[in-house]
Amino acid sequence: MLVIAFSGSLRRGSYNTQLLRAAETMFPPPVSVEIVSIREIPLLDDDVLTEHGVPDVVRQLKEKIAVADGLLLATPEYNNSLPGVAKNAIDWLSRPFADIPRVFGGLPVATIGVTPGRGGTILSQAAWLPVWWALGAQPWLGGRVQLSNAAQLFDENGLHDGAARTRLERFVQGFAEFVVATNRSGAR
Repeated sequence: MLVIAFSGSLRRGSYNTQLLRAAETMFPPPVSVEIVSIREIPLLDDDVLTEHGVPDVVRQLKEKIAVADGLLLATPEYNNSLPGVAKNAIDWLSRPFADIPRVFGGLPVATIGVTPGRGGTILSQAAWLPVWWALGAQPWLGGRVQLSNAAQLFDENGLHDGAARTRLERFVQGFAEFVVATNRSGAR
């Protein structure tokens, strides 16, 4: 079973990307993870869609998600809400609207996040819920990873904080069980 994962931050040294890499190593069989980038996705412009169709980079990611068994998003929190680049990617992935059920319908999704401040991405993760529901995805609500004070949790080798690793491991285990139980690929 395959979970597609991406970070809502484009910064090379992003704490959220590092959190995603740590999560990737924790998924138990039979679930595997493929981390993808949204860096090359252009800003959504319906004129581009009308004149040129869905860009190849978006189409390729869409096809990966359409056949995946789950989606994991590591989301930063910008101005008490979700990051624009990640929302832009999801908006592109929902075009044309007729593709939404094929790409997102019944898709198990989960969000995790880390922030340099004290908020722990709680508002960003909450802001994603209406998006997932609008797309017909199945948000996993069985746990939370909303980490604060990122600079203290990471070093040059990644996530080193034991308590944060334990929280992430529990979360990943629960989400993996949800993905397996949902068995989206078996429902096709």
